[in-house]
Amino acid sequence: MRVSARARIVGWMLAVVGLALAVSIFATWTILLARLDDRTNLELSNEAEKLRRYAATARDPETGRTITDVGDLLTGYLALNAPDRWETFFSIVDGKADKITAIPPPVRLDTDDALVTRLAAATKPGGGEIQSPNGTVHYAVIPVTVKADPRPGHFVVAILYDRHRDEIVDAVRVLGLSALAALALAGAAGWFVAGRVLAPVRLIGQTAEQISDSTDLTRRLDVPGDDDVAALAATFNHMLDRLENAFVVQRHFMDDAGHELRTPITVIRGHLELMGDDPRDRTETLALVTDELDRMNRIVEDLLTLARAEQPGFLDIHDVEVADLTVSVVAKARALGNRRWRVDEVAEARVPADRQRLTQALMQLVANAVRHTTDDDLIAVGSAVRDGWVELWVRDSGPGVAPAERERIFGRFVRGAGRNVTYEGAGLGLAIVRSIAEAHGGNVKVTEAQGGGARFVMSIPLWELWRLG
Repeated sequence: MRVSARARIVGWMLAVVGLALAVSIFATWTILLARLDDRTNLELSNEAEKLRRYAATARDPETGRTITDVGDLLTGYLALNAPDRWETFFSIVDGKADKITAIPPPVRLDTDDALVTRLAAATKPGGGEIQSPNGTVHYAVIPVTVKADPRPGHFVVAILYDRHRDEIVDAVRVLGLSALAALALAGAAGWFVAGRVLAPVRLIGQTAEQISDSTDLTRRLDVPGDDDVAALAATFNHMLDRLENAFVVQRHFMDDAGHELRTPITVIRGHLELMGDDPRDRTETLALVTDELDRMNRIVEDLLTLARAEQPGFLDIHDVEVADLTVSVVAKARALGNRRWRVDEVAEARVPADRQRLTQALMQLVANAVRHTTDDDLIAVGSAVRDGWVELWVRDSGPGVAPAERERIFGRFVRGAGRNVTYEGAGLGLAIVRSIAEAHGGNVKVTEAQGGGARFVMSIPLWELWRLG
């Protein structure tokens, strides 16, 4: 049987609260009973002390003389001292019950001859408990003597213990019922609160199920606040961002690969089907197939680079000397063509970046400049720090880029018309440059170079790249 998280939370909450209430009620019951016992014993002791004080100062109200009759002494005390609720006083004179309080007693012990005889035999103060038709009775018996009266006297205090105990039982019962009502209210409130708290969790489950059924990764959770549930929702949204990005990258890769690889595959298949037995024809066909396969391999490598650029771990961040990077790129680029190579400017700065990726991007820009220039044209590489950004640029004296084309050429499979008409690229080079720049938190753009030509500028932030690691 499946139990929901909401029911488990409320169940455990009620169990803990119920246990706490039960312990509290039991402790209250125990403490009240202990206090009742203490109060009963204290009341019996107080009555004995009050009787002693009265006997020491008692006078006959008519003559004003010391009382010489034990019965009169006890009767006078009974008339003066009224019992509390659930108490009764009576006197025993010469072994027989004599007087009882005027207030109707809660229990009659003076009518029990056996008890009266047993109490009249007491020679010193004492007490105990007995069972009566009205329940348990705690009593104290105090012997009283008067020098002028040889008859023994006894004063008896009786407290109906069960009636006091019943009051405690009623109070604890009310407390228990109140606790049950509070527990019910706590359960209802807990059910409501747990539902509100777990609503984002249920929404996460529903969203995940909908995504599983429809592969729609555009849904997001909107959970306000800054508690753990809101953090969970934010983490789930971040995961969806990553998944959506991964699916987009995968879809682009499949679309791009299918779009670009279809042509060389068709060319290879057509030439292989038409290849005859003539050795010369076979040699030409094999050379063409090999060239197409090389081009396919280059396209696949470029597509993989673009796909990895949108995934974590694409960059290997270290401190890079910008001046050394600029000079090394020019040194490597000289082998690409007979051009007038120049270093415009170098930035004396260290930047946290991926040196190999920056070199890859600059070499791609240099190769692009070579394709669009001829011998003795100028190609310059430079770097500078401006407003917290490191700028790396490649400029040439070629035909330049029309303003309408300056954004489009950074798209995938966009080819520009260069002076070198023998070049046939896949149109992924500048897209790779832009991906590397964006992976570093920067951007790339093309402007018109001073004196004509194109100037490609890659800008990356100088002080914030450490966050990318």
